[in-house]
Amino acid sequence: MEKIFVIDDDHAVRSSLCALLEAAGFGVAAFASAVAFLGSYSADMAGCIVADIRMPEMDGLELQQELVRRRARLPLIAMTGHGDVPLAVRAMKEGAVDFIEKPFDADDLLAAIERALEISRSRPAGAPGQHALALVESLTSRERQVLEHLVAGHPNKVIAYELDISPRTVEVHRANLMEKLKVRSLPEVVRIALAAGVVPAEKKIG
Repeated sequence: MEKIFVIDDDHAVRSSLCALLEAAGFGVAAFASAVAFLGSYSADMAGCIVADIRMPEMDGLELQQELVRRRARLPLIAMTGHGDVPLAVRAMKEGAVDFIEKPFDADDLLAAIERALEISRSRPAGAPGQHALALVESLTSRERQVLEHLVAGHPNKVIAYELDISPRTVEVHRANLMEKLKVRSLPEVVRIALAAGVVPAEKKIG
């Protein structure tokens, strides 16, 4: 059964989110910390996580990193204050699927959760690392190079310079690799690449 796992050290926020999500018809489980959630984690959990980016003991970024390490199938949505946006972006580079800024609109949160659940349902059971590796192995050598630069966080213009091709050509390769990896967003590209053991490309010096 799908659940929304709410992780926030603020009791009022947890209570408010649980009430909103339950009213929307979702099953909900709440945790006061990422450590408490991981203590209850099992590989067969289905749904998604809504976690505060700033928490004691283990923050949202560290939680996302641990989820990747465990090859978890639960997409993570990061909740952030305005000043924490760069941290949330880092979490997305690590594989989080979205972030929402506090104070957030209820409809925006519910829309983000629906997107995350769609991603969760599309993630294969079994051996995600092997599945990811098979997807990556379907790429051409040039698409693999573009993928390595995307994982490193390089924008299209930088990738074009590094590979000595046009930005338009980078866009074509990027679209093709996303189709082959069966994803629609950069966070999902990064997740697949990490699961497959892709090493980020390094920028040239000089």
